[in-house]
This record gives sequence, structure tokens and C-alpha cells, in this order.
Amino acid sequence: MRVAEVVGRALVSAGVDHVFGVVGSGNFRVTNAMVDGGARFVAARHEGGAATMADAYARTAGTVAAVTVHQGCGLTNAMTGLAEAAKSRTPLVVVAAEASTPTSNFHVDQDALARAVGAVPLRITSPATAAADAVAAVATAVHERRTVLLNLPIDVADLDAGDPQIPPRPAAPAPVAAAEADVERLAAALRAARRPVFVAGRGARSAVAREALRALGERCGALLATSAVAKGLFSDDPWSLDVSGGFSSPLAAELIAGADLVVGWGCALNMWTMRHGRLIADGATVVQVDDTPEALGVHRGIDVGVLGDVAATAGAVLAVRGAGTSTGAEVDAAAGYRTTEVRHRLATELRWRDVPYTDTTGADRIDPRTLTIVLDDLLPAQRVVAVDSGNFMGYPSMFLSVPDEQGFCFTQAFQSIGLGLATAIGAALAQPGRLPVAALGDGGALMAAAELETVARLGLPMVVVVYNDDAYGAEVHHFAGEPLGTVRFPPTDIAAVGAGYGFEAVIVRDADDLDAVAAWVAGPRTRPLLIDAKVRADEPAWWLAEAFGH
Repeated sequence: MRVAEVVGRALVSAGVDHVFGVVGSGNFRVTNAMVDGGARFVAARHEGGAATMADAYARTAGTVAAVTVHQGCGLTNAMTGLAEAAKSRTPLVVVAAEASTPTSNFHVDQDALARAVGAVPLRITSPATAAADAVAAVATAVHERRTVLLNLPIDVADLDAGDPQIPPRPAAPAPVAAAEADVERLAAALRAARRPVFVAGRGARSAVAREALRALGERCGALLATSAVAKGLFSDDPWSLDVSGGFSSPLAAELIAGADLVVGWGCALNMWTMRHGRLIADGATVVQVDDTPEALGVHRGIDVGVLGDVAATAGAVLAVRGAGTSTGAEVDAAAGYRTTEVRHRLATELRWRDVPYTDTTGADRIDPRTLTIVLDDLLPAQRVVAVDSGNFMGYPSMFLSVPDEQGFCFTQAFQSIGLGLATAIGAALAQPGRLPVAALGDGGALMAAAELETVARLGLPMVVVVYNDDAYGAEVHHFAGEPLGTVRFPPTDIAAVGAGYGFEAVIVRDADDLDAVAAWVAGPRTRPLLIDAKVRADEPAWWLAEAFGH
């Protein structure tokens, strides 16, 4: 066996079951070895798309994924997706062939590229250690929640490796246990609070963490919110506030800002989640629970920092508080946020679709709120929604409901446009029993249009919704009053582009045009659907109006 074959088989043995990429001469054999080992290979049309597909797959499946790219240019093409994954702490292994000779046209400092975006560079250096190094790369990705660049020098890849033994996967480390004193401090803060709010983030995206937080929230009367990336975690809970931050509905923002205790569970409590701090009341106690030491207090001052696993810490605090529940009059007296009045308001006012608005549909363009509300009613509830970046992105994020945290994939840590379509592909493969919905702006859709072919080739029953305002809308509104010729474009028939790739396609200018969507949903859905929605864009989106400024 060649080293490349050993590396590929070792990666699969260590837990990689899906690999995304674009194959060239440098990564041809290692990719085929992963396929021979039992992994599914998904061919993308661009390495940037492959990296984001793998990122979304790993997030939505709750496992590790791999990317395979050619040396040099294959890796540089993937860098934006790699940066997004690294910033999001996605367990990902990027297998990159590497030109060993500095005079090669393909030579770049691949280690430096990885470090520049926060990924971990590792390298296969010899036949003797190739299998162990590949297994170690997966272990680093999974156990440390890191994006790993595994460099495979082309002169090493072709060496004879004999028939090496592939080592077993290293055992997962035990969850980080919070110090007893920190558990007591958090329990004391909860006892003193009358209006507590929990904000669950990326570190709480698991069933075990969700149930631990719900139990503790019930005990202390806390309302339950999430960051954007954890949307859906408490979707079926009557005390859910949905997303905290720029996407918050008016009621959610009011209740979060009225809290006397805010606890971030695996959540950075950054400027987006806390609206630059405006959602934290003067005098409110702020607690952050995270299993990574450097995450504590990095975005804002905190009163209590607890180093520990979210689920384990919530369970430990609940044990200190004592078993049982707080209901009825006891909650009204001792835990002020779980009152009859608040529950009624949450049931009737929380959703953005329940907030009154003036429908601006007209002049051959549909109000994006109206568009998204109708789509929410038409599309099956069992869905996985992926959202690109841009002026439009709050409409699908907030007006489209999702069944749980695995129903929403938000690749926005790097805030790049153009990732949404690839995100939807990866999420669709991770959740094959759900309808995948890609929500894109026209800029991001055209930037990633080559991956429309990937959707059609894979036979995914995807709905691609393009909020088409013929512009980079965020810049149009942010720089209002200045020359805008650089960010406005002539009308583009994106429906025709989709049809060319094999989609059913419809242009939507008003709600009646969405009858075609209802017909597609009714079946048989043999082809994916692209909705070219000509949307009104007269005003800046509310989340950008208050948050633009980097």
C-alpha cells in the first residue's frame, strides 16, 4: 500500500464517513482510498463549496467530516470555507496534498494558511507514522472541536507503506467537570434571581444539554433563549424566547433586557447575541459556562465564569438546587419570569409573523416578510434551513420555523456571502429525512451557482429561495446617499439559471405566484425547486440597521 492509501483508510477507520472535495492529481489516491474504506465521497464543483458542505454536514450530523483538495490552489480555493469552519470550532479534517519543492508552481506555505484562519496544521511525514498521524488528526478534530489541515506531501504520499496496522480511535476525554465552588456560585446566583434568562449557544447543541437546561430552567423559572447557531434547541418549549440578539422579536428583546440574571451556556455572549450589550440590563448578573478556558469573558465582562461542560454543569447545579419542579403560584412568587402573563405573551406575541406589519408588496416585487410567512405555511415542518449572509438573512432565519437545533444551519461566523447553498447541501446529506431549504440573496446565489449542479446531480429535493433585489442590499442601505453603482446590478433571471442546471424554477412577484410552490410540495418532487423571488428592498433590515459596523 502507498502512504496515500494508508492515510485514506485510517481516516475512515477513525470515524470519517463523508468526504467532500474536488479531486486533482495530488489527492486522487487518498480520496479513492477513503471511498474504498467505506466513506461516501461527494464531489463539489468548487473547493470552497466542498469545505462548507463538509462544515455543514459535521454540524448537522453531530460528527466529524473530511474535505479533500489538491495541493496549493485546491487549498487556497477552500480557504473561506476553512476559515468559517475554524471560527465555528467545527470538527473537520481537510486533507490537502502538498507540494514539497519550493520551486513548484503549487507550492505555498500551507501551515501558515491554516494558522492564519485558526485551523490546526498537521502533516504526514513518513510511512511508519502515516496511519497513526491520520488517526490523531481525526482525534484532534473531534475531541478538541477543531478544524485540522492534514498536509500530505506528494513525495511522501507515493512511498511504499507496506501493510501497516491502523491504530484504534483514541477514547473520548471525559466532559470537563466544573469546580464545586463555581457550581455553588451559579446555584446561588439562580437562587437570588427573579427574572433569569438562559442563552444557549453552540456548546449546548445536543439533546443531553437541551434536557439538562430545560430541567434546570424549570426548577429556577428561567426563560430559554439561544444564539443564532443554536436556533431550534427549545423550539417545542412554551418558555422559549427563540433567538437572542439582532434577530430577536420585540417581545424576546424586551424580556431578555428585563432579566436580572443572564447565563450563557456554551455561548460567547458576543455583540450579535447581546446587541452590543443592549440586551443586558444595568445591574444584571452575567454568568458564562464554557468548557474552553479562553472563551470565558472574551467578549464582555462577566460576574461568574464557570469552566465546565454545559450538560454536566447544569446537572450539577440542579443537584445543588434539589430535585423537583417549580410550578403555579410558587413560580409566580419565587421565579418571576415563568408567570401566567409571560406565558400568554410568549404564545401570542413572540413569533415575528405575529408582529403587525404593513405589507409593501407591489410594483412587481413581493414583501420579503409576506414571502417567507407563506413559505413557512407551505413547506413541510420537518425541514433543515440553511441561510446565506446579507440584508435579507433575518427573514428566513426568523420567519421560517424549524423543528429543532438540527433543523437550522447558520454558517455565519466569518460573515461571508456565498456559503448558503453549500451549507444546505451538507445539511441535507446529514438530515436526509427532512426537506432542505436554502435561503440565499441574489449575490450569494450567483457567487455559488456552480453548486446548483451538485444539488441536481445528487437528486436532493431541495428548495432554493433567492431573495433577489438585484443588489448587494446590505451595502445599498449602509451607504445610502453615496454613489451605489458598484453594488447595484441589472435584473438577472436566476430562475433561468436554475432551470439550466435542472431545477424546476418559478419567478415570484406576489403571493399568488407561490401557488407553483404549493404544487411542487404536493409532489412528486422529482427535481429541486428554485424560487426567484423579486423582493422589495426599500428599507434596511432591522438587524443590520442596528448592528452594521463590524
